[in-house]
Amino acid sequence: MKKRVHFMVTAFRDGFQSAYGARVLTKDFLPAFEAAVNAGMNHFEIGGGARFQSLYFYCNEDAFQMMKTLRDVAGPDADLQTLARGVNVVGLDSQPRDIIKLHAKLFKKYGVSTIRNFDALNDVNNLIDSGKAIADAGLNHEVVVTMMELPPGCEGAHDPAFYASTLKQILDAGIPYNSVCFKDASGTSTPQKVYETIKEARKLLGNDVRLVFHSHETAGVSIAQYKAALEAGADQIDLSLAPVSGGTCQPDVLTMWHALRGTEFDLGIDPVKIMEVEEVFKECMADYFTPPEARAVEPRIPFSPMPGGALTANTQMLRDNGLMDRYPEMIKNMEEVVRRGGFATSVTPVSQFYFQQAFNNTMFGPWKKIAEGYGKMVLGYFGKTPVAPDPEIVKLAQEQLGLEPTTELVVDINDRDPNKGIEAARKALKENNLEETEENIFIAATCKDKGIMFLKGEAKLGVRKGQKQKDASAGSSSGAYAVSVGGKKYTVKIEGDKAIVNGKAYDIAISEADEKAAGSAASSGDKAEVKAPLPGLVLRIPVAEGDEVEDGQEVIVLEAMKMENPIYAPKAGRVASILVKQGDHVKSGDVLIEIE
Repeated sequence: MKKRVHFMVTAFRDGFQSAYGARVLTKDFLPAFEAAVNAGMNHFEIGGGARFQSLYFYCNEDAFQMMKTLRDVAGPDADLQTLARGVNVVGLDSQPRDIIKLHAKLFKKYGVSTIRNFDALNDVNNLIDSGKAIADAGLNHEVVVTMMELPPGCEGAHDPAFYASTLKQILDAGIPYNSVCFKDASGTSTPQKVYETIKEARKLLGNDVRLVFHSHETAGVSIAQYKAALEAGADQIDLSLAPVSGGTCQPDVLTMWHALRGTEFDLGIDPVKIMEVEEVFKECMADYFTPPEARAVEPRIPFSPMPGGALTANTQMLRDNGLMDRYPEMIKNMEEVVRRGGFATSVTPVSQFYFQQAFNNTMFGPWKKIAEGYGKMVLGYFGKTPVAPDPEIVKLAQEQLGLEPTTELVVDINDRDPNKGIEAARKALKENNLEETEENIFIAATCKDKGIMFLKGEAKLGVRKGQKQKDASAGSSSGAYAVSVGGKKYTVKIEGDKAIVNGKAYDIAISEADEKAAGSAASSGDKAEVKAPLPGLVLRIPVAEGDEVEDGQEVIVLEAMKMENPIYAPKAGRVASILVKQGDHVKSGDVLIEIE
């Protein structure tokens, strides 16, 4: 008799995150979710991870209402699961205990039944409070050990013995759990290592605990990993549905069904019903822009282990800022960042820290600007890394961030931080005349300025959709042009009143220009111009026109790649004009403020 393999459908969370950078509107995919439920599927990943913040940042939707809607469709018996990042819950920054508890309470309220909970550093201390909060809220807690392959030549962590030690620490800490997952977000662990790790985990856990393995197809080995995990004793694997399967996503249900034919394992599906669901799903997503990198196996990923769920999120942001041409350099530079950072697993938030530092090394020069998240990680502010980071990098982080290394518990640091927690969120809501509900408090705490913008009705839509995907066989008459300006190359396509530049749409108006005007430049006189040093989003403007400012005073904050970049006054004087507003996207070199 064949062994039945349980699987969770990740299409409506990790699939969206991995294929579209998590930027998907609920109304667009709801028919596909209904079709999946009607086909008999009853275990879905529906939220958390980047599919919390992204709804506020890019979709102008409320994540809590999205979860409630999916519970209403799925019915009371379906297992609806979300992803949590330990003490970071559903954001990049870590949180105090009160927000960690509120996370579990609210997710329970809006229909979640299971939370998969991981720490990217495999620091078990970061799982204690979060795991207890999940269990106390009456939710199933799936505790996680995170995995990846280290770049060649690195050693000291991320081998079967390291993972077994981490699991033993979880068990010894008395963290309540209902199941255990080994999560390889970058899909880079070798199949043999997966086999040995799951085999040892099964010995430690006994036969009654549900044992799960999760991966992505980004490195091209996920099917081999899944088969190794099943042969070693795993009960469950994670699978997705086309058009958000393969590539940076999980393997497709049908692909895995085919791979298991003739073996002792069976998914227990009707493949015809799955095909019918996928046809509905493909039609739902036909208008969405699918980044080409989301469809590819990337051979470089084992060297620079970028998770599938972070890869397209980052390339979408690069497209937002007209920087996609620099992506190959960034992914190459990520290898050194991983090697020198202490070997935390490349899964959010750490994968973002790695990419942010690779971004800075590419844009500003190697190690000239330490990204705040990466710097705080090597200094210990997110917990203990598996091995000690490079001392030279630690020193640079100390100098640039003005912080000393720490071994204190993350939650203890955050509990006394006046800028974090429920009271800090209440203050932000009061300052903006917003209602102080628990939901709003959590949104303000985890999404900060962008959360406040959403609650004030000022959020902007950042979803790439609007036209059917064109058949790749249509030929090369795409109307696209290769344009070089000042030595920088752009791909430009004119579509009506829009110009698509490196994947980003701009409104345009074309008319005859006065030849003299085209060649002239406005003189700024004695005014000093504050220019954008890089493309980004205007996040905050802490000054107003007419304000007196000091030389070096912060006058505007840009966000790029989820990093805040403060911009400072180049001289003392009066703010003569502010040429942008909160929420605007700006290009490198744009004049933001004039000071006289």
